[in-house]
Amino acid sequence: MPGEPQVILGKDKAFTYDYLFDMDSQQDAIYSTCTEKLIDGCFEGYNATVFAYGQTGSGKTYTMGTGFDVSISDEEQGIIPRAVRHLFKGIEERRQAAQEQGRPVPEFKINAQFLELYNEEVLDLFDSTRDMKQKSHIKIHEDANGGIYTVGVTTRTVSSEAEMMQCLKLGALSRTTASTQMNVQSSRSHAIFTIHLCQVRVCASDNQENETDNRVSNGNSEMDEYETLTAKFHFVDLAGSERLKRTGATGDRAKEGISINCGLLALGNVISALGDRSKRTSHVPYRDSKLTRLLQDSLGGNRFVSAFACKVLSASCFCWLTWLLDVFKGPYR
Repeated sequence: MPGEPQVILGKDKAFTYDYLFDMDSQQDAIYSTCTEKLIDGCFEGYNATVFAYGQTGSGKTYTMGTGFDVSISDEEQGIIPRAVRHLFKGIEERRQAAQEQGRPVPEFKINAQFLELYNEEVLDLFDSTRDMKQKSHIKIHEDANGGIYTVGVTTRTVSSEAEMMQCLKLGALSRTTASTQMNVQSSRSHAIFTIHLCQVRVCASDNQENETDNRVSNGNSEMDEYETLTAKFHFVDLAGSERLKRTGATGDRAKEGISINCGLLALGNVISALGDRSKRTSHVPYRDSKLTRLLQDSLGGNRFVSAFACKVLSASCFCWLTWLLDVFKGPYR
């Protein structure tokens, strides 16, 4: 694309992207550039998804900010802690603005869920009593409006940034990790931290009379019409794509690696289907993986998506990077 930033691999592969961050880039710059506007969109009822995608050991968990097993400074906080802070700051600003303008204060309800997709089993990271040896009973359903919801998952209602961060830490430390030849502490599952936002606020005045549906008196002989906006924000820390030859995985580690790659392949196929304008009316294979099924209403439809392609500087990763960028040349570049 003329005038657009591109990365060129080999002689004939050119890929367009939005932003490029090197290893000296700061976390706050990455967040403000790529994610900040997605939180603002949630206040207007848009679903959003942020996911980090890349090979094992490339820094996905660091970028997302769920590495609570090590101490980091405030400057190194990742996307999720910054988004949580931004969310509650936005709530407070909207409440304060309503008070200053003499309008009814908007009401907010915030819920959190934290799921792990391990060997195509959906696990609840908030459930400390779960037995890894037993089959998960969590079910994925779709409502009449195309919204995706889960049954059998712990939902925590939170009212502050501190409570939300405690939930994030609790779930992050429960993730399945193991050592491979490429990463001493490799994530063996895909993790999805979801924030559900429900907002009840006064509609903008349209000066229409005789329409009293959903209107209540504000005490000044006037009628205010209220609207309810709901949105959910998925933060997805994907397990790293792997080649068994390089990781040296055997037994359970090999089984995990195969499952990880199958989920990533399904995600790539969905993104490619959504991004191919010639196939817009064709089938999008959301059901090929529980990962894409869980993210269905946040990958397509009423949503914003930001995808981070994390890359390790290694000549042997050329083929992997080519495939990765080919996936992202569609709607999320």
